[in-house]
Amino acid sequence: MSHTLKIETAKRIVVKIGSSLLVDMQSGKLREDWLNSLSADIADLKRGGADIAIVSSGAIALGRRVLGFKQTRMKLEESQAAAAVGQVALAHAWQKALASEQMIAAQVLLTLNDTEERRRYLNARSTIAALLARGAVPVINENDTVATSEIRYGDNDRLAARVASMISADCLVVLSDVDGLYTKSPEDSGAQHIGLVTEITSAITGMAGQSSTDVGTGGMETKVKAARIAMNAGAAMVIASGRVPNPIRQVIDGARCTWFQPGASPAAARKRWIAGTLDPLGRLKVDDGASKALSSGRSLLPAGVVSVEGRFAKGDAVAILNSANEEIARGLVAYDVEEASKIAGRKSAEIEDILGYRGRDELIHRDDLVLKGT
Repeated sequence: MSHTLKIETAKRIVVKIGSSLLVDMQSGKLREDWLNSLSADIADLKRGGADIAIVSSGAIALGRRVLGFKQTRMKLEESQAAAAVGQVALAHAWQKALASEQMIAAQVLLTLNDTEERRRYLNARSTIAALLARGAVPVINENDTVATSEIRYGDNDRLAARVASMISADCLVVLSDVDGLYTKSPEDSGAQHIGLVTEITSAITGMAGQSSTDVGTGGMETKVKAARIAMNAGAAMVIASGRVPNPIRQVIDGARCTWFQPGASPAAARKRWIAGTLDPLGRLKVDDGASKALSSGRSLLPAGVVSVEGRFAKGDAVAILNSANEEIARGLVAYDVEEASKIAGRKSAEIEDILGYRGRDELIHRDDLVLKGT
């Protein structure tokens, strides 16, 4: 993948919108016309076959003036109260705007723990995947009403990058106050625009400035950090101006922006992470039929598992051994060790009767599995 990836040909896209784009900072009101133009852009992308997820700020900005908070810096509990009021308005605004383009909006509120703790990460990932599969547009925000200063993201740039990584997006569109990365503040004379970044170096991080908005907690510094997360996950990221109507269409038509180019595709990056970064916490021995199925790109079903060893939870990495006790693959398991032991050797159709709930048909899905030596 390179910066020549076009937004309109990407298969799965995360679009991040900041508070200052969505809300008029003087009046505290929603910029409805702008939101409708963005929704039209998103509808165009969906008609082109892309899955779209949105990471939207704006809850605190919409709620603060309703509750009479005029000061720039609010206490944590005041921000949470503003978010509680504003999140209702924000969800309604997205529902209305997307519905006008015949799209279904789905609200997803996340905290840092939802992307850091393995079980919660997998649950969030599965929920968003199910929404995308049904054609819905997840509108994701940090759960500001319950997140504390110790666990909250504090900026939705990083949240957007985590979401892009979580759902294996190939493109992250960050709509900003500015049209990309500059060698220094765009307001300074001699500032040069950077059109392409292939590596996050100390020089690149040094170019990042601070936010000029009064409610956003992000700036170019947080966007460069987000770019690092996205690139490591194999997603291209583009920073573009959101100060114009139809901002995504503007980028497609050649507006100035900054592309961050990853070195591998999302699938390749994920496989590399599973194979080389995670230490297996258990071992699944499989029969010859399962070994053959895995080598042809299939998922690991419970029926092919001969024995289960180790101490692992749902989402942990495990090694897969063949009948000769040779490691042939590694993957993220969909059940904990007790459940895996109960369903080993059994058909997927029996899982619900054995465990009392309907889980995944696969013990390890092929998207979460990498063969040894690949």
